[in-house]
Amino acid sequence: MSYEECIKACQECLEVCNNCFQACLNEEHVKMMAGCIRLDRECADICSYAVQAMTRNSPFVKEICDLCARICEDCAEECAKHDHEHCKRCAEACRKCAEACRQMIA
Repeated sequence: MSYEECIKACQECLEVCNNCFQACLNEEHVKMMAGCIRLDRECADICSYAVQAMTRNSPFVKEICDLCARICEDCAEECAKHDHEHCKRCAEACRKCAEACRQMIA
């Protein structure tokens, strides 16, 4: 897998996580969404950092993308626990990004 494809997956995941984060804050039982909100932030941040690492050809790109995949998987797992449409979309984008990161470093 090329950096380009992985960058695209990370950017998409970043956007979807930010949307999920915002939507979770507007949910009626926002306290129930705390874990989701926290992981959305972590995931968006690491995706952004992974994009930066890849675009500057960082010597740590494999480690950063490995961490990105792990955080994406955790975020996907958390989002999958919720029935909201934004959470389902987020879980899907996170799984796709984790897979792209894993393929890129393989």
